[in-house]
Amino acid sequence: MDLDVVLLSRIQFALTIMFHYLFPPLTIGMGLILVYLDGRWLVTRDDLYRSAAKFWTGLFALNFAIGVATGIVMEFQFGTNWATYSRFVGDVFGAALAAEGIFAFFLESGFLAVLVFGWDRVGPRMHFFSTCMVALGSIFSSVWIVVANSWQQTPAGHHVVPLLDEAGNAVMNNGVPVMRAEVVDFWQVVFNPSTAQRLSHVLIGCFIMGAFFVLSISAWYILKKRHEEFARHSFRGALILATISSLAALVSGHFNADMVYEHQPAKMAAFEGHYQTGRGDLSLFGIPDDENETLKGKIAIPGGLSFLLHFNFTDEVAGLDKFRPEDRPPTLIPFASYHLMIGLGTFFIVLTLFSCILWRKGTLFNHRWLLWVYVLSVLGAVVANQAGWIAAEVGRQPWIVQPPVQWNADGSLVVGPDGYVAYDDAVGLRTADAVSVAVSGEQVLGSIVMFSLIYLLLAMVWIFVLNHKIQQGPQPPYAAPPPGHERFIRAAAQSAEKHDSMTEAHGEGGAA
Repeated sequence: MDLDVVLLSRIQFALTIMFHYLFPPLTIGMGLILVYLDGRWLVTRDDLYRSAAKFWTGLFALNFAIGVATGIVMEFQFGTNWATYSRFVGDVFGAALAAEGIFAFFLESGFLAVLVFGWDRVGPRMHFFSTCMVALGSIFSSVWIVVANSWQQTPAGHHVVPLLDEAGNAVMNNGVPVMRAEVVDFWQVVFNPSTAQRLSHVLIGCFIMGAFFVLSISAWYILKKRHEEFARHSFRGALILATISSLAALVSGHFNADMVYEHQPAKMAAFEGHYQTGRGDLSLFGIPDDENETLKGKIAIPGGLSFLLHFNFTDEVAGLDKFRPEDRPPTLIPFASYHLMIGLGTFFIVLTLFSCILWRKGTLFNHRWLLWVYVLSVLGAVVANQAGWIAAEVGRQPWIVQPPVQWNADGSLVVGPDGYVAYDDAVGLRTADAVSVAVSGEQVLGSIVMFSLIYLLLAMVWIFVLNHKIQQGPQPPYAAPPPGHERFIRAAAQSAEKHDSMTEAHGEGGAA
């Protein structure tokens, strides 16, 4: 039986990166919360903030450790499963990953030890500075990863040239020169057309996930009537971050949609199940049918997509019919994941605004059903982040590096003689052409099984340690002295007094 190497390699990378992406958003979102808690302790010297900061730092360190372990695998996959892709984009992608290691990972990991172990070993100001550096490092890390990924979506700042051997001759493959992308302007690579919008949306999603992680654990403590003062403080702070981030995601999402339509109109058409060019309806529900090029059971706002993209309800929106069948992304997965992300984002806005109203009325913690919603809502935040990445990555298929499209002055796409948008294969790289030629389907399938087992064990360890830390709870800020503590202190003081008297007598005798 012949196994599809391309499909299996995509599945393997999807599984590993989806598991890995549980942890960077948590550390990025929690980093902001740690800065707030440590800063409040520095200003107020209220030990409640110190206790809260120490507890959440322990969970942060756990997520950071698992994130590092799972992230290493992806870098090896570039060489094992995607050698052709690595050869094509190595100069560009490698520069971004190197910058991530130099400017982000070392900054984050270098100060992490001070953050975790330096509570009683460094001063409060130094510890707060370390907290800021760890949070900044986690954000910097996301910057360079998003830069690298955004370049694949909207490449810029490079040119495509033949790959040369040591003698300076072009490397040939079946009589065709092997091409590679080389950086000509590093800052154009960094600030490619989609970096700013994608980075803002990714970071907002991370803040949402970190905030709901804290909200979930805090709500559970309140329901169980454990560590209630700590939990209420943590809940209120995380609710502020969750509310602001949820509203910001709505604004950021709109600008991202505009950007996607400008540079990847086929992806936007797949997001909305928009098969035929014409007025763009904003789809609320439907089941994409690529064979018949229709959205079954469609529920939509007439002209809603045209309004969001062009600020009127009648303007034309390019559909999938503008693209050759081999250049169209599969519609079902991008459509479903995109709408799932939007639906969850809308839920977060309603939930957090409603909770803020209850907070203002002083009844926020009186509704047990609402607290249970928050206990489970962290799962929604995880799904929303995963769904966003799935929509973005599957939506750019069949390209792993997508060449740009061109627009006419009247707002229509430039098409070729056949009436379809013409892509330049020499500028982009198709996913089917990016896999390693030396890897068989059986080998990829075997690695999928192996990684699945390893990641299952890692997940079990993570859940076990996480549950242990949550069950243990934060250290009380003002711990009661253990039994006999005062008696012990009094005896120690008397012993020290006796020792000082003997030392003084010994000194006087020696002096005599």
